[in-house]
Amino acid sequence: MEAKESRPQGFPELKNDTFLRAAWGEETDYTPVWCMRQAGRYLPEFRETRAAQDFFSTCRSPEACCELTLQALGMEVTMVPGKGPSFPEPLREERDLERLRDPATVASELGYVFQAITLTRQQLAGRVPLIGFAGAPWTLMTYMVEGGGSSTMSQAKRWLYQRPQASHQLLCILTDALVPYLVGQVAAGAQALQLFESHAGHLGPQLFSKFALPYIRDVSKRVKAGLQETGLAPVPMIIFAKDGHFALEELAQAGYEVVGLDWTVAPEKARERVGKTVTLQGNLDPCALYASEEEIGKLVQQMLNDFGPQRYIANLGHGLYPDMDPEHVGAFVDAVHKHSRLLRQN
Repeated sequence: MEAKESRPQGFPELKNDTFLRAAWGEETDYTPVWCMRQAGRYLPEFRETRAAQDFFSTCRSPEACCELTLQALGMEVTMVPGKGPSFPEPLREERDLERLRDPATVASELGYVFQAITLTRQQLAGRVPLIGFAGAPWTLMTYMVEGGGSSTMSQAKRWLYQRPQASHQLLCILTDALVPYLVGQVAAGAQALQLFESHAGHLGPQLFSKFALPYIRDVSKRVKAGLQETGLAPVPMIIFAKDGHFALEELAQAGYEVVGLDWTVAPEKARERVGKTVTLQGNLDPCALYASEEEIGKLVQQMLNDFGPQRYIANLGHGLYPDMDPEHVGAFVDAVHKHSRLLRQN
């Protein structure tokens, strides 16, 4: 498919579509690269400006917002410094599902997110495409049931084993909330979408295929249909299921143009398993950015050789960590651009 570029609301013309072209599987002159991380967690200048402010009042302004799908569903969310989102009243019983708001209202609750996307797209002035994000249903469910992060996800998995019907009901509610949220992001200016299944690794193949994969597929199918119904041009969709290497083949056939890989997966083996029908994204170990700039260059060269020049977007195998040196992030990006151009000359 061509790298179509939808420009609602008179957005500036996109001057650099390399990322979108790679996502659609088209040939590119060099390998596009981007990194995942909330600015507030990583960029020192952002951390300083936010330090004295309440996190959610910052989020409520379109200038700096965070995805709060679960708060929109009626869950109380607090931000614990250094820990992340926390839910003082997690879902403990089946009847707790009754206190969730109608998922159809979520998009209207998150209007400030859409405003932030529109503002960001305007300010980018066409320099690079803008990527929209959301957590996948299973990952959102873990936060709702665990009350925050967990090393085992045992409470959320307990639901899957003891309350399979209620679990499916909750996952359906989350899917119903996510679809208009993601379509709304594109309407607001997002030019690609990434769905995070951050907690895929806590599920083995059986639980994943029963409680995660069907909803991942459903999100893609319904978002694509929603864009068409709304008269919006299609955008490439990325699925990133961390530690979900056991389901690579299924993810490659789940309706996403791009499959993100974490750093535990060998690129050549991943390519063998998924074939050439999807673009792969990843997968340098984030901690490699602690290495010297020279070493980063060597690691990038090896990664690019392993993935090959086409149908590939360079990225880290997860997000940037707060103490990483922005200079080393720059060295990573520069090395990708430099070596990927050399690779195409050979």
